[in-house]
Amino acid sequence: MTRLRNAVIAGGRGLYLAIVSIAGSVTLFVLTVLSLAFILLGIGVFTTPVMLTAVRGWATLRRHQALRWSDVRIPVPYRTLPADLRTGVTGQVERCSLMLKDPATWRDVQWLLVDMTGGVITSIFAPALLLYWLYGWVLALGVWKPIYDAGGGEWYGFIHVTSQSTANQAAALGTALLVLGVFVNPALIRGHFLLARTLLAPTTSMRERELALRVDRLTETRHDAVDNSAAELRRIERDLHDGAQARLVAMGMDLGTVEALVDADPAKAKELLAKARQNSGEALTELRDLVRGIHPPVLAERGLGDAVKALALRLPVATEVDVELPARAPAPVESAAYFAVSETLTNAIKHAGADRVWVDVHHTDGMLRIAVTDNGKGGAVVGAGSGLTGVERRLGTFDGVLAVSSPAGGPTMVTMEIPCELS
Repeated sequence: MTRLRNAVIAGGRGLYLAIVSIAGSVTLFVLTVLSLAFILLGIGVFTTPVMLTAVRGWATLRRHQALRWSDVRIPVPYRTLPADLRTGVTGQVERCSLMLKDPATWRDVQWLLVDMTGGVITSIFAPALLLYWLYGWVLALGVWKPIYDAGGGEWYGFIHVTSQSTANQAAALGTALLVLGVFVNPALIRGHFLLARTLLAPTTSMRERELALRVDRLTETRHDAVDNSAAELRRIERDLHDGAQARLVAMGMDLGTVEALVDADPAKAKELLAKARQNSGEALTELRDLVRGIHPPVLAERGLGDAVKALALRLPVATEVDVELPARAPAPVESAAYFAVSETLTNAIKHAGADRVWVDVHHTDGMLRIAVTDNGKGGAVVGAGSGLTGVERRLGTFDGVLAVSSPAGGPTMVTMEIPCELS
């Protein structure tokens, strides 16, 4: 019964795939070709990205169905479009150009052509094997005779039905087709998806290209990490030299003077001791701030969520923090995320003129996602000299990404994503 049920389900899916392959793939193929032709007229620059996005959505739907129905995995090969892609006519031209340069786009178009032909053929056999047997039995039950009298017989497969004997053969053939369908229908549907995978999956050259891009990206982020580490060491050295070290030297000189004056001028010695005690307290405070700048104790002890909440408490504006982290991320990822949030909040206060900030931190699908939103004046961009550039480089070290939505007049939303697993 399980085999029969699976065959019937496969037959229904095959009928569905045959219908949507004809209706959907034919429509998208025709409209896409027309849109590409209209690029020469200028209209296609605006319609082509829309059509190619629809084609990608159609192909992605087929990928999901392949995985759910036949356990056929079809990777997604599309290149990621820049998050800061410009708007307006220039942005549309750039988007159209980037999508047309993606080899996966042209393989999608080829797949539409194959899906409306070979895809229909491979899928239609599944319902045909389950339904065609009925006609053989209908002929054997006597319907063959009026058909024969009216026009000289009927063909059922390779059998020419002209008598009750041949009609019985048709019924036997129909039964055999039904039995065949029970055994091969799931394989036919899997064959449909395997055919789709030959075009929708990334090719070897595409994978090599992606690996090359990945190597370039890792090389770039490694250099950024080295540069950031060197800059951080210089900052620590400068802060120690100009802050705590100077105070400790001054305190040592004061103590030396106290030692010389303790008998001759006790009052002056007492004054210098109070000054030395003040310098020691200030030096201790500066050292604590320096340590907090390297790795905040609250981050090490209580994790990213509480560290961000503590950071928000020190802000001069109203800040709402929403954290959903069932466990802790790796320490380097927590540190990078913390300082990225800190830099983003600083930008919101200093440059955006915001009086309210919202921070959302959660983890889903193997990705740490952080969104910082403010009601400031907007206009934030990622570029040379911008604090967001440093945030982007910091996240890039962990293969993370930064997206900024900041229209003029606000609000501004900075979204950060870092791939990681919680522990």
